[in-house]
Amino acid sequence: MNLTHPFVAADGDKLREECGIFGVIGARDAAAVVALGLHALQHRGQEAVGITSYDGKEFYSSRGLGHVAQNFSSGAAIAELPGDMASGHVRYSTTGGTGLRNVQPLFADLASGGFSIAHNGNISNAMHLKRDLVRRGAIFQSTSDTEVIIHLVATSRYPTLLDRFIDALRLVEGAYSLIVSTPQGMIACRDPLGIRPLVMGKIGDAVIFASETVALDVVGAEFARQVEPGELIEVDMDGTVRTHRPFGDHPARPCIFEHVYFSRPDSIVDGRSVYEVRKAIGEQLAIEAPAAADLVVPVPDSGVPAAIGYAHQSGIPFELGIIRSHYVGRTFIQPSDGARHADVKRKHNANRALVQGKRIVLIDDSIVRGTTSLKIVQMMRDAGAGEVHMRIASPPTSHSCFYGVDTPERSKLLAAQMDVAAMADFIHADSLAFVTIDGLYRAVGEEGRKARCPQYCDACFTGDYPTSLTDLGERDQRQLSFPVGKVA
Repeated sequence: MNLTHPFVAADGDKLREECGIFGVIGARDAAAVVALGLHALQHRGQEAVGITSYDGKEFYSSRGLGHVAQNFSSGAAIAELPGDMASGHVRYSTTGGTGLRNVQPLFADLASGGFSIAHNGNISNAMHLKRDLVRRGAIFQSTSDTEVIIHLVATSRYPTLLDRFIDALRLVEGAYSLIVSTPQGMIACRDPLGIRPLVMGKIGDAVIFASETVALDVVGAEFARQVEPGELIEVDMDGTVRTHRPFGDHPARPCIFEHVYFSRPDSIVDGRSVYEVRKAIGEQLAIEAPAAADLVVPVPDSGVPAAIGYAHQSGIPFELGIIRSHYVGRTFIQPSDGARHADVKRKHNANRALVQGKRIVLIDDSIVRGTTSLKIVQMMRDAGAGEVHMRIASPPTSHSCFYGVDTPERSKLLAAQMDVAAMADFIHADSLAFVTIDGLYRAVGEEGRKARCPQYCDACFTGDYPTSLTDLGERDQRQLSFPVGKVA
């Protein structure tokens, strides 16, 4: 997360995870294993990648902008990262956050030795903590909230590194999954609510940590278990594993959007197949929001499993009425607004021979600003579709996320400004419907949102934030103190 603009997201019309993390200890050529694991997590961050390794004496780091393959596909690149322990990170950035100084893992030489950290999530009191640290003399080298943790560890007065790390984490709020490398070994942990995911696996004698199970599959590792909310797992250089629960027990609140969109469909999240959950969401959507139509058409690729479920439940044939090109760069890096708007057409093209004269049910995972949905609906109409009914495999996204997901300000979220009928008019659909929040919970195996605890973090749909949002509150207070149009 970029500390200079903590609540302003990059341009675009999809919710985006900001990063994925992967670490291994006890593996020969550990950096090569990490690079392969990061390939499997590329969907979680496509702007930058970094790997840090340790050979028992020295730490080595390599970071670059772009994809994993652009930076770590050669043997020469991996040869520069020797050692049996390594960790890596893929990321998106928020506005102003692109640049090598923010690419993780971040590394610092502390009094106790080298300290490397890779972070998935967002610290929602990072600005508050940074101001205090700077007043005490800290000098920051990046605009990443993750660097706050390094300074808190460095300034803690506890005697051992583990105790200093725990002391630092007691001061932060928000969401985090972390992989830390030190000369003593590796530490992996999740925040007390488990908002961001992290799993543990083994390959031979090596221990692996990753954001998703698919990364374990790709490197040939066996899934051991998820890292529990609030758990710290230490792995020494000799392979000894110790677990700690320093934060007590709290009702878990993992991010429900991992099931809807973020995770790869071939991952397992909270014991459930992501692919099967997305099909179940589509089935639930067909029950709650049926449509008289000739074809069910997914918006590729994220809408495909839900569309299969919708078609199965409704009996309406599933067809690929939109063909996606996989050779198009990301929308927001295009040089002009005109190029960005043309990007939807370059990514997706209507299968005209299939959809012409047909009543279409379009299935997508979410609506953010609504601009992409507007273009997709128009594309169907231009191809001759008789009717276009839009169905969304998540509830309306009406609130911003402050836990590591790149969302626009709330004022730019379509569902925060309009009701469903107005949204349908905006995207020019014949009808529009979203799965209900209870329907979403049923699809992930719950009886409903309030059926039992623990629940998921669903703040982007409900506004029910499970932690304090100190930086947001301080920002709002400053705006109230100095209203627009008045001189402070």
